[in-house]
Amino acid sequence: MRKRGITVKLFAVTALFFLVFYAMIMIFQLLFFDRFYQHHKTKEAAKHLHQLAKGYEENSWSESEMTKQTLSYMRESKSPVTIVDAEGFQLVQDPFNIMLQTSDGKVVEVSLSLLITNYGDQVRALNITNGDSLIVQGEADDEVSSVIYPSVISKDASSVGEDPLENEVTIEGKVKSISLPKAGMISRGLGILYDALLEWFPLKEEQIKQLSKGESLQLDWVESWSGKHNLVLIEPIKKDGEMEFMVSVASLQEIRDTNEALQIFYVYIGIAGFILILLLSFFFSRLVSRPLIKLNDMAKKMVNLDFSSAKPIKQKDELGSLSNNMLVMAKNLDVALNDLKQANETLKRDMEKRVQMEKEQREFFEHASHELKTPLSIVKSFAEGLHDDVSPDKQDHYVEVIIEESEKMEVLIKDMLDLAKLENGAIKLRKTSFLISEMIEVLAYKLFCIAKEKNVVIEILPKNEQHILADYEWMERVMQNLLINAVRHSEPDSVIVIRIELDQENGGSVFKIENRGTQIPEEQLDKIWKRFYRTESSRSRMTGGTGLGLAIVQQILNLHGFQYGAENLSDGVLFYVHFN
Repeated sequence: MRKRGITVKLFAVTALFFLVFYAMIMIFQLLFFDRFYQHHKTKEAAKHLHQLAKGYEENSWSESEMTKQTLSYMRESKSPVTIVDAEGFQLVQDPFNIMLQTSDGKVVEVSLSLLITNYGDQVRALNITNGDSLIVQGEADDEVSSVIYPSVISKDASSVGEDPLENEVTIEGKVKSISLPKAGMISRGLGILYDALLEWFPLKEEQIKQLSKGESLQLDWVESWSGKHNLVLIEPIKKDGEMEFMVSVASLQEIRDTNEALQIFYVYIGIAGFILILLLSFFFSRLVSRPLIKLNDMAKKMVNLDFSSAKPIKQKDELGSLSNNMLVMAKNLDVALNDLKQANETLKRDMEKRVQMEKEQREFFEHASHELKTPLSIVKSFAEGLHDDVSPDKQDHYVEVIIEESEKMEVLIKDMLDLAKLENGAIKLRKTSFLISEMIEVLAYKLFCIAKEKNVVIEILPKNEQHILADYEWMERVMQNLLINAVRHSEPDSVIVIRIELDQENGGSVFKIENRGTQIPEEQLDKIWKRFYRTESSRSRMTGGTGLGLAIVQQILNLHGFQYGAENLSDGVLFYVHFN
């Protein structure tokens, strides 16, 4: 009963929904389609005519260019167009014409629009081409004698047209050029255009006032003899200070004819659609209710966390998607359990990392205490000596030792503070562009005395050096630490070579400093950047330094984003920095 109830409900709801929706479509189609399409066509026709009028008004088109633009408009809008004055007389050349050259050399324009309206196919059948001899009978234009409106056109033994009237002229000549409407272009519309000119021109006074304001006219016109509905568009143009009017006629009759045919058609399609909706609704209700039962069974198994026997419903619709989603949910639950385990592992690692950080902090304090303990002990013992009234000849030495050890402690504390600032990101870089070789030369000069004690020579070899962009003060600290480190670990009577070359990969500079001396064990190359790390197992202070120099170098270079490293040479150690 439950299954049948679901099917009936789905059938009723689906059928009602589709019937209402279908009825709304038909009602709106019958009631509003005619007005909607008429409004759309009127808007498009007015837009195209306005563009043509604006182009004609702003440009000085020749007759050939005007004919080209007119034909283009007629092809796009499928509506005839012309330019007239307030009385309805045409001011532009007929786009469809024959330029006929008479025997005396004169060129006569044969206007074809009226003739094509009634005899379009017959005119094309004459197959008139340039150079053909024609006899034209017709009425000459009252204002332009070189324009003739033909009644009959004859070529060889063939002729097209109606019997000529009295007082019509006859002209014979050869075709200089011909312009005919292409196949498919309307010809009946040309006659409607001239009928519209006779109907609406001369314009009424209120219409002229409206056009004088720059407003266009959109006039509904029903032909009296055919009853067909048309739209007359009149666009005002100011050319050479004179008011002209661009006129176009768009037929709206096909809209009404189509709508009337649709009304009859919808009666038949409505009956077929009603039957089809009932059949589709029944099929849809059966299609939905059957897999719902399978989904219910699947859900019961999933409640008991039984995902092994779940099978998807092989349908490419929402129900098939629902079954797939349920399977995905089952997999996600399994993944979630695994993620929970991984999260626990991550938490465990984080705890271990925290313990490691605490251990490093303790080691830091131990190392700092160790580094401070020796100078403090020396200061204390020598201060006690002074307190105990050591012999006067030793007092100056004691004071010098105390000052020396105090300076060492001051340097150590400053290095620790600088390192803390760098690690916490409290330093804001002030980058400038400079040459690293110039900085090295200044530092080498300052360290001359230290290097002289070991008889060490510092050579600076720049080659194709590029400017670097970095914080000058902090980069000076890096270079100073690396240079002091090289001097302290160089063998006596050796040479420290500093190379600054062009980096072929990124176009920057590469800084390399080489010193001859004891190599760093390979397993310790990555550890030398740690705080208070010394390669000497005894942590002897004989080599000098605070044990923080390379750690500070690492933090500064990381802050700049520069690549760096150290490697062993055959007779010493090389430190390098790649500047971007």
